Amino acid sequence: MKISERWNALSRPAQWGILVPLVVLIYFLPLLNPPIIATTGTDFPTAMFDVARYALVAIGLNVVVGQAGLLDLGYVGFFAVGAYVAALFTSPNSTLHKLPYLWTLPVAMVVTMIFGVILGTPTLRLRGDYLAIVTLGFGEIIRLLADNVTPLRGQSGFQGVATDAQGHPFFANATQWYWLTLTIIVAVLLLVGNLERSRVGRAWVAIREDEDVAEIMGVATYKFKIWAFVIGAAIGGLSGALYAGKVGFVNNQSFDVVTSMLFLAAVVLGGAGNKVGVLLGAVVVAYLPLRFVQIAQYNFLIFGIALIVLMIFRPQGLLGARQRLLARGRQAYQRLIGRGEQLSGDSALASEPRGGN
Repeated sequence: MKISERWNALSRPAQWGILVPLVVLIYFLPLLNPPIIATTGTDFPTAMFDVARYALVAIGLNVVVGQAGLLDLGYVGFFAVGAYVAALFTSPNSTLHKLPYLWTLPVAMVVTMIFGVILGTPTLRLRGDYLAIVTLGFGEIIRLLADNVTPLRGQSGFQGVATDAQGHPFFANATQWYWLTLTIIVAVLLLVGNLERSRVGRAWVAIREDEDVAEIMGVATYKFKIWAFVIGAAIGGLSGALYAGKVGFVNNQSFDVVTSMLFLAAVVLGGAGNKVGVLLGAVVVAYLPLRFVQIAQYNFLIFGIALIVLMIFRPQGLLGARQRLLARGRQAYQRLIGRGEQLSGDSALASEPRGGN
């Protein structure tokens, strides 16, 4: 029996009994600093924060790409909007009214949701490559605006992000930032998991599999695509605000197309549509270059080759969602009928008794 099948066979209390100790262990990783996974060149708590940051981004992008099937190549634009919101309301270089850093997190989510509506309303009637090109342009527009709009300070950027009036940072070390990000990831996973099991999640899957058929069957495809875009934008903005607070500095150099491609690579590599899969993809994309610094300069080449190989031999990613959904459907069918499913009309005819009177 496969691990996934064993996991699904467990009761909900048994699953929580395994998950809670595992999450506690993950929380304590920066303090334990296990030698086998310790990073070189970057202190381990900072590396763990980077992994957590990528994981949160991957969860948000998975809503758009994995759940609703919308190819977004400019997700870094939402990430940038969230980072600039945190910078504008906390940096001493900004002329806006200052807010406590934690208050900027929901503000960043609201602002990026507005950007998601502004971008999604005219463009989500497009599909496939056309939508990908438009979203890629959105990411570049945000970066160019940050470079050319004077209040956004271009390459000079904002210093002292997430500091108080005395210049003290919100958190003193990377471990605390990691704990905050991990707590937010747990909350977002619970929210996204509930959405997946709701009518909204079922509509997203229907749109992803075949939008035309979903529309014929009565699914309000445009509305649910807007929902996916807005929710994904909110999570992207939240991750950007966390990144700005941890680094303490924001300028336009951190939000290029390459970063957006790495976000997408985490989703595709892990398995679009599978929450655990995209978390695994985020760990691979963010952690490996920090763990093996001798190959860090070749990370784009390595990830590119890995994605090509993956698309050839396992197009669903390391942990795909389609097989899991089909397996659950097959189990439900067997419980309902009491026997294995018929694969074709011929096999159904063959199972009937033959002979005449």
